[in-house]
Amino acid sequence: MKAQVIRFSKAGAPDVLELITTELGDPGPGEACVRQTAVGINFMDVYHRSGQYPLPVPSGVGVEAAGVVEKTGTGVTGLKVGDRVAYGGSAPGAYADFRNVPADRLVKIPEGISEEVAASILMKGMTVEYLLNRCFKVERGMPVLFHAAAGGVGLIAGQWGKALGAVMIGVAGGPDKCKLAREHGYAHVIDRKREDIVARVKEITGGAGVPVVYDSVGRESFEPSLHSLAPRGYFISFGTTTGAPPPVEAATLQKLGSLYFTRPTLVTYTAKRADLEASAAAVFNMLKNGSIKARIDQRYKLAEAKRAHTELETGRTYKLAEAKRAHTELETGRTTGSSLILP
Repeated sequence: MKAQVIRFSKAGAPDVLELITTELGDPGPGEACVRQTAVGINFMDVYHRSGQYPLPVPSGVGVEAAGVVEKTGTGVTGLKVGDRVAYGGSAPGAYADFRNVPADRLVKIPEGISEEVAASILMKGMTVEYLLNRCFKVERGMPVLFHAAAGGVGLIAGQWGKALGAVMIGVAGGPDKCKLAREHGYAHVIDRKREDIVARVKEITGGAGVPVVYDSVGRESFEPSLHSLAPRGYFISFGTTTGAPPPVEAATLQKLGSLYFTRPTLVTYTAKRADLEASAAAVFNMLKNGSIKARIDQRYKLAEAKRAHTELETGRTYKLAEAKRAHTELETGRTTGSSLILP
């Protein structure tokens, strides 16, 4: 079978991405061949392509997709040809029209949920599930601080946290993104461009601070996160969009109130098949009962992967003055929800 695949032979800017045609063999033992109909775009893809998270090259890119099972290898049970499936957090290589995937990493898509929605939300949704349910258990009435509240994960977290009954406090940049965060479950939104994050958190919580902060920003938000926590609070660092946070000294955690610091990953929290199935089921259930909604801002063809990465990175750095078209696309929320590649 011929497959169209995006690959890169060296780390670098978006123009290292190339569309190639390759021979795809039959699925091996324990694998399923998936005809992919929608591929999710995530910042993880940028980290891989740029070399921030180094990969052996040449390499594929993309860790999330949905589609239909075309063929199964030996030893595969629980899946059959024609099943609609999705995966998130897999080994890079999702930017393709056909792909052989380990069957134990695939989950079935329930009736009533489209493949586009599944591809746009599964990885982000499972990230939110493990963060709010298992890494630290968020409970009703609890104030929760979440950075990048208007990003893809942040928008889901606001809705999910609200459904749990938590008081969600979001951090976003600029009035448009703050407004978007409020529309997605955040009771309070702090504009990092014009407000003091720590002062506002203390004001909202009556000086107590929050029991947990979720931080995917990294270096720039490290100090505000630490100082927003209540005694015995949890600092959960799960991303580095502004660079890695500085090393955490044990004495600092002690002096600021016996704090906890952790750096979790979705891979660890879904390593066991039972955990993967339970996490995906929780995401699909929240979709079906209306607690969370998928937001798909942009759709690209496979051959447009370079443009997709360029626009994703432009949105991340908020270069609103570059051009009229870029200004319009960014302010309409291009990078706030999910983007898809449609093979």
